[in-house]
Amino acid sequence: MQRLPTWIVAGGSLLIGFAVADLTGVRPLGGIVLFLGALWCGLRWRREQGLAVAIALVAAFLAAFALSHPLGRAIGSWPAVLVVSAFVAAIVWARVDRFSSPGTGVSASAAR
Repeated sequence: MQRLPTWIVAGGSLLIGFAVADLTGVRPLGGIVLFLGALWCGLRWRREQGLAVAIALVAAFLAAFALSHPLGRAIGSWPAVLVVSAFVAAIVWARVDRFSSPGTGVSASAAR
């Protein structure tokens, strides 16, 4: 059974978190989605890539979330969320998921 790539969860939780907050009008609900996505990814990154990588990627996730707010004032909320979600997904894919052995969730470098 193949494991879900973390780039999907990282980018998707930013997107879905905003959608939940926007559609319900309850920002803390969106925050819960963001928190759960970052927690799930962070724990998996720590297990598979080590603490330093996990901290760096969670920091990038949080920085993108923070930067989406001023970017939203410049280009609109939804476009800003799409941009930062794609940015986070690309970073995670490039650092973690691009090297994963299919179906294992373990990076090829860790498997050596």
